[in-house]
Parts: sequence; C-alpha cells; structure tokens
Amino acid sequence: MMYLLRASILLSFCLASGVVVAQDSKLYRWVDNEGVVHYGDSIPAEYAELERQVVNEHGITVDVMQAKKTEEELAEDARLEELRAEAALQRRQDQALLATYLTIDEIIMHRDRRVELFQAQARVTELYLRNLQRRMDSLREEASKFRPYSADPDAPMIDPDLADDMTMTKETIARHEENLRKFESDEQSIVSRFDGDINRFKQLKGLDR
Repeated sequence: MMYLLRASILLSFCLASGVVVAQDSKLYRWVDNEGVVHYGDSIPAEYAELERQVVNEHGITVDVMQAKKTEEELAEDARLEELRAEAALQRRQDQALLATYLTIDEIIMHRDRRVELFQAQARVTELYLRNLQRRMDSLREEASKFRPYSADPDAPMIDPDLADDMTMTKETIARHEENLRKFESDEQSIVSRFDGDINRFKQLKGLDR
C-alpha cells in the first residue's frame, strides 16, 4: 500500500508540476529492484535496463519498454525463433508436397525417373573411362621404350608430346572417376530424399496408421 500511495503521489506531483509539457513529451514509470515505483520524463542510467512504462497525462499506460534481456533469455529467444523458422519451412514443404503429388505412386514414379537419369550418366561415364583406360595402357606400353620408364640405360628420353599425352589422359581419367562417384552419391541422395517425401506424404494423408 505504501508503494502504491507513493506512486500515486509521485504521479500527481509529476503531472501537476508540468513534467509533461507537450504532446510529444513522455512520462515514464518504472519499478526499481526494491519494488519502489518511480516516475520521470527520462530514465536515470542506473535504471536503463529495467522495464518501464510510458504513461499519458491521465496516468494511463500507453506503451511498455521491455527490460534488457539476460544472456539466457536471449539464447532462449534465439532457440524459439529457430524452431519457428523450422516449423514455417516444414509447412511450406508440406504444402508443396501435397500440391505436387496426389498419390504415393506418383512420388515413386518421379523418383525412379530421376534415378534412371543418374544411372544413365553413370553408364556413359563408365564406358568413357574404359576407353580412357585402354588408351592409358597403350601409352604406357609405348612409354616403356623410353626413359624414365625403360630399364634400358641406353633407351632414348621419352618424347615430350608422349609424356604430355600420358599426363592429360591420367588427369581426364581422374576427373571422370570423380564424376562417377558424384553420380553415385547424388543417386543415393535422391533416393533418400524421395523416401523422406514418401514417409511425410503418408503422415500428412494419414496413410501410416
């Protein structure tokens, strides 16, 4: 009661003494750590991090300025915001999934088409790699007649063009082997993603019960 009485007196004093001197002036109300209510047209530095209210000429609260949050509160806010963002993303993905497919069979058909594309690319790459490997074997056989590949100390030094051809062929083989590994990895990723879509579709349609 004493706090309320003091607050009422302070508010009356502030209003009567002309603290609010213009329409755009603000009168603040805040409670310190001891529970004492304060009024003023500015916030002292020691109270700057406390919650405060903006009151009008009638003493009615028109705005609330939140207190400065602790590290724990900020971390919790960040966590909740991340959860809200994830939920919003999931809603958009669900809407797109339901708008794209009507049945599970449609999802499977789309998946199989994508898988066939990667498998076709892999088959072409494997064929090209076999041709490159045969060429590399031929180049190595030819290079075996020259130094530094020949054991004959009297063998001539390898022709620069032949050496460059071997280097380029080796690099091309390595590049296509990497492409082949990527096709296989992408295929596995596609299958995994479509499997997830199928499971989610079942959940949204109530087909998993």
